[in-house]
Amino acid sequence: MKEYLRQGGEMRFWRSGELPFVEARLTREGRGVGYARHSHEAFSIGAVLAGRSLYEYQVPGESLRTIPVSEGAVVVMNPFEIHACNPLDDTPWSYVMLYADARWLAALQREAGIGEGRFLPLALHMTRAPALYRDLLGLCDELFDADGPPAAKAAASESFFRRLLVQPGAYRAEPRRDGSVLQPVVDFIRDHCTEHLPLERMAAEAGLSPTHLVRSFKRQYGITPHAFLTDCRVRHGQAALKAGSAIADVALECRFADQSHFQRTFKRFTAATPDQYRRAGRPQDSRR
Repeated sequence: MKEYLRQGGEMRFWRSGELPFVEARLTREGRGVGYARHSHEAFSIGAVLAGRSLYEYQVPGESLRTIPVSEGAVVVMNPFEIHACNPLDDTPWSYVMLYADARWLAALQREAGIGEGRFLPLALHMTRAPALYRDLLGLCDELFDADGPPAAKAAASESFFRRLLVQPGAYRAEPRRDGSVLQPVVDFIRDHCTEHLPLERMAAEAGLSPTHLVRSFKRQYGITPHAFLTDCRVRHGQAALKAGSAIADVALECRFADQSHFQRTFKRFTAATPDQYRRAGRPQDSRR
């Protein structure tokens, strides 16, 4: 068993200012650890350590897909893909997740002769390949090692992702293109998520009626415009918390009614409290 899995605590985060392009999360024996449908700005890859859950994801413009996963499974989420992973029958489950900066990965792809400067999404969403599972746990073991030097962690991260990005069958034969008429309003919501954005304003930006926007948005992304706006606000809140902002200030900045509302919503989208997330990466926490 890996050393970091032996250590106490049901939830641990790792991040470092010296390696801003990768973060890690460990959840052990989590009960009631579930998620609303959400997305990440980063590329995400995780391994199920124990228990069973349902992984659902939606590639923009395609139908929602649901896959049962259990110990030994590796799941992948491309940046901004709507997804959720929740335990079956409310049973405890354990998993690790890595979050890698998409711009950093795009640079690795470019060095490998892949893509055109922007991150090219992977076709892979779930696999039970033993080698990938083993390598992912090995990298997590390296990152969670409190005594490991940053240079070794950086080298291990780069080596893992370089191998992942060039594996056979990693990409679609015909790369996905975001040709949706909704892309301008999606970009608008992301850029203005801390502003007052009623449905009518979002619909006007899309040139659609509110009813048509909701219907089109659910068909394209699997969630409503309001749910997407909330997701963007939570991600904005994560960035502010990482920068050291106070929780109450972040709640107001992200237009939640109050700190309590922000905490409830944040936990529903991230399965962690704002305080747990904010404390991640501090020297005293990295050894817990």
